[in-house]
Amino acid sequence: MNQTAIFWPMIAHVALVFGIYFLMFLRRKAAVQAGSVRISDFRENQKEPPESLFVRNNLANQFELPVLFHACCLTLYAVAGAGLLAVVLAWIFAISRYVHAYIHVTSNRMRYRQPAFSLGFIALVFMWILLAVHLLTA
Repeated sequence: MNQTAIFWPMIAHVALVFGIYFLMFLRRKAAVQAGSVRISDFRENQKEPPESLFVRNNLANQFELPVLFHACCLTLYAVAGAGLLAVVLAWIFAISRYVHAYIHVTSNRMRYRQPAFSLGFIALVFMWILLAVHLLTA
């Protein structure tokens, strides 16, 4: 397997982050137009309107666990450990982030959001284990 395949799930996640930024822009714009907030309210970001609160929270979430994902992918590539299993796990993580984000910015129902998060978390744990095993056996 081509080692660079590990970059596609990373690119997919980055595309998701850009999409969430755009969605937050749209939701905030709608809140300003509806009169829920003033543009100046975003200067210190002390009050997020309900229309965009879930989106802002999800955006913050994209810079928590995914930081470990990107670090692991880059390290797997650097040590030539980005084989088929690593790439599959990376895709599972990236897809789970899309599902998690969709739920988070729509219904935000924990009943559905938690399993999506957990799937990605478990995939990422296995990616780090795979990296550790690769380093131990190299």
